[in-house]
Amino acid sequence: MNTSQDSTTLDSAPQQTGPGDGVRPKRPRRRMLMLAAAGLTVVGLAAGIHYYLYAIAHESTDDAFIDSRIVPISPRVAGHVARVHVADNQQVAVGDLLVELDPHDFQARLDAAKATLDAAEAAQHSRDIDVDLTAVTAKAGLDEAEQAVAAARAALDQAQAETLAVEAKYQQAAQDLKRYQEMAQSNTISPQQLDQAVTTARMAEGNLRQAKAQAAARKAQLAQANARLASARSAPAQVALSTSRAEASKADAAKARAEVQQATLNLSYTRIQAPVAGYVTRKNVEPGAFVQVGQSLIAIVSPEVWVTANFKETQLTHMRPGQPVAISVDTYPDQTFHGRVESIQRGTGARFSLLPPENATGNFVKVVQRIPVKIVFDRPQELAAYRLVPGMSVVPEVDIKATVPPAAAQKTVQSAGMPSRQP
Repeated sequence: MNTSQDSTTLDSAPQQTGPGDGVRPKRPRRRMLMLAAAGLTVVGLAAGIHYYLYAIAHESTDDAFIDSRIVPISPRVAGHVARVHVADNQQVAVGDLLVELDPHDFQARLDAAKATLDAAEAAQHSRDIDVDLTAVTAKAGLDEAEQAVAAARAALDQAQAETLAVEAKYQQAAQDLKRYQEMAQSNTISPQQLDQAVTTARMAEGNLRQAKAQAAARKAQLAQANARLASARSAPAQVALSTSRAEASKADAAKARAEVQQATLNLSYTRIQAPVAGYVTRKNVEPGAFVQVGQSLIAIVSPEVWVTANFKETQLTHMRPGQPVAISVDTYPDQTFHGRVESIQRGTGARFSLLPPENATGNFVKVVQRIPVKIVFDRPQELAAYRLVPGMSVVPEVDIKATVPPAAAQKTVQSAGMPSRQP
């Protein structure tokens, strides 16, 4: 009994260790762990606060890419390709010759159009001369007809006056013959005197008939002169007709001139030149191929690039044009590019899609929409050493807490072609 109690007492008693036993005290170690934990907590808290402050001041998205102007090159006339002067990814300047079409057919059409134009201009010149000639001839004919009418009227008046005189002589001779006949019955005059009176009366009657016939002829001549005068008075109508024919010839010449111009343009369209500077991409043409109007042959990518970022609509609450942007490009992860918000599209991407959603039919499910934001690069020297092409994935971070000077914001909005009024 005593032995077990002694052993229990000895086991429960604290062990006495000396400084040379090699066991470290537990209290300093626990203190160091607590200090380390506290330090990590402070560092984590500081990092979390910093990240939180940074997160609430910036908006970012990975639905963004490099964008640029891509100009499709297509022919304006159909024809066979004679020569191709560029290769894939070649740099070209404005006006550089890209493709040549066979020009022989177009040259022949131009020559035919020029020949038609020469004939039309000759016809127009002839019509112009005819107008002047018709005007002069018509005026001269009118004057001549008026003079002929006046002469015919004077001749008719003279014939009528002579007819009156002859008629008076005839009446006098008829009366004398009647008296001579009465006197012959009473044997007052001789038969010879009666015969002479009869002869005189007959001569007067013939003269009267001749005078009347002359007056009738003069009257007919006057009628003919009046008819010619009426015909001559149609001279303005003849001049108008000749003028209208000249105008028609002038219109034909203008049409032929337009056809020559169109043929000249078509001939010039056989030389397809670069409308913008950039790089040749999607080359889809070879010599000998037959191309149609509007067929895509080449695409030219402009060296000017920007970022199109599709932000959620909930991220645009405080986003404004002019705010600075830090841009990370997946191709160059160690380089940060700098830019600014240039403009925000007035509409969501879904609204401008080929088949916009129709929320008024069926069951509606609310989906957060995305709105394209255009971001331009601020520092051209950063782009000189790197190749940024359309379609590259980027991650922009917009500083939505940055203060944008009003002048800078207005300049940014006006450069985007938008109203200068800020929301």
